[in-house]
Amino acid sequence: MAHSFLQSIRHFKKTILLIVVVAVASILLTTFVAVLLSRTQNLTIPSVGTIYVVGVEIYGGDMKTTDGQQYIDWGTIRPGVSINRSFYIRSNSTVDIKLNLSDMNWNPHGLSGNITLSWDYNGTTISSDEAIYVTLTLSASTDDAFVSYLMSNDIQEFSFDIHIGSTRV
Repeated sequence: MAHSFLQSIRHFKKTILLIVVVAVASILLTTFVAVLLSRTQNLTIPSVGTIYVVGVEIYGGDMKTTDGQQYIDWGTIRPGVSINRSFYIRSNSTVDIKLNLSDMNWNPHGLSGNITLSWDYNGTTISSDEAIYVTLTLSASTDDAFVSYLMSNDIQEFSFDIHIGSTRV
């Protein structure tokens, strides 16, 4: 009986070897993918956005002020995740206005375009001394090139400037 078992193993030695190689390759590939995914999912970057305003006043909500400078602490952002921060905007104008939003001075520069800033302001006219509540949304891309950039450059934090202005209607 033992002799016939050994003969069977010798006879199917290539098949058994192939099964072992495929099993080891599968384990290695699964481990590699798990490590790669865990690095991406655990990739977090703290951020602060300094806010500059023209013709309006901002206050309340998620606004922070240090040494007279207003900013939003976005907390920690992850690729594929959006973070919302809200506050009030009041018109300082004597005429009706519309608001505009822009972002600039990204540090490091390579983040611009891969992290986007948007808001829920819909373009409605704001009267003199009127205040509205707005929400800004910061979203980070899941693009492989962006994630590789973050990891290969060991990006630990980033910052950028937010400009909120007004235009006469």
